[in-house]
Amino acid sequence: MSKLQIGLAIAGVLLLAGLVVHGAWTARRNQPRLAEPEAPPIEPHGLGEFPHEPAASALAGRADEDGLLLPALQDRKAQLDPLIDVSAAIELEHPVSGEALLQHLPATRRVGSKPYAIEGLDEATGTWEPPQPGRRYSALQAGVQLANRAGALNEIEYSEFVVKTQSLADAVGGTPEFPDMRDAVARARELDAFASEHDAQLSVTLRARQTAWSAGYVQQNAARLGFVAGVLPGRMVLPASVGGQPPVLGLQYDAQAALAEDPAQTAIRDMTLSLDVAQVARSEQPYVRLREAAKRLAEVMDGLITDDNGQPLSSDAMDLIGAELENLYDRLDEHELSAGSPLARRLFS
Repeated sequence: MSKLQIGLAIAGVLLLAGLVVHGAWTARRNQPRLAEPEAPPIEPHGLGEFPHEPAASALAGRADEDGLLLPALQDRKAQLDPLIDVSAAIELEHPVSGEALLQHLPATRRVGSKPYAIEGLDEATGTWEPPQPGRRYSALQAGVQLANRAGALNEIEYSEFVVKTQSLADAVGGTPEFPDMRDAVARARELDAFASEHDAQLSVTLRARQTAWSAGYVQQNAARLGFVAGVLPGRMVLPASVGGQPPVLGLQYDAQAALAEDPAQTAIRDMTLSLDVAQVARSEQPYVRLREAAKRLAEVMDGLITDDNGQPLSSDAMDLIGAELENLYDRLDEHELSAGSPLARRLFS
């Protein structure tokens, strides 16, 4: 073998070795970031200034859409309010027991897309409440919500409200008195217009600058800031400081990655932090916490904070959003629909 052939052979081996090394380096670089197997807990300094214990209660209750427990007593409070409901008074021939009333309630608690409710005037306490066993009621009232995010109450829904209420009244020996349909529908449209102008659901997107994230990596870093798993795949929530309240923030990432058999093999390039403004009390400082969470996650995970269109969000832009949000809170307060209140949560749902 000549010196030329030997030199070419050596060069070929070196080139092949270089390609192997480069390929291995590239594969390692593109591998999604994995959760640390035994990561020490990190004190969430920014978010830690706000309490965020899981919204649970020792009382038996029902779960909300994110799996957080809502106290059972919350369901026993009177709900109908003239601000967002239209009601029909039902005069009874004689008091009716809670058991009898429950037996004749409509099968569904909705009229079209609107919540429908029945309340009784407790004979002993003189307070309005949803029907309960072991109680006696001297009067009833039925109500339907005037508007929600599905729109305003319309003529067809109002007619269904009348039919349901009349059927109940006939069954328990009562006489209903219905408001004028045209007035009710006009009120519904007016309330819907206000709600449409004052509804706000904010979100920011966190995008990986270079290396993608695994599902476990996303979950681990979000958990360090107080987020817990929601009921839906790919969703985490930051619980409110008071049990039974909606989550302060939501965090959404690829649901398919969350369901993968091996989360370490998933590759996530973006996730979304969201705030449903009307659902969360102003006192929780939700926007401050959203900004802080986005900043902390971006720093730790090497991410970029952007809007829905992928445009980077500057600090000045975030400040402007915060100022507009404060004005929105003020307008909701002025109309007795403060963010996080029961009425606001019903209207903006």
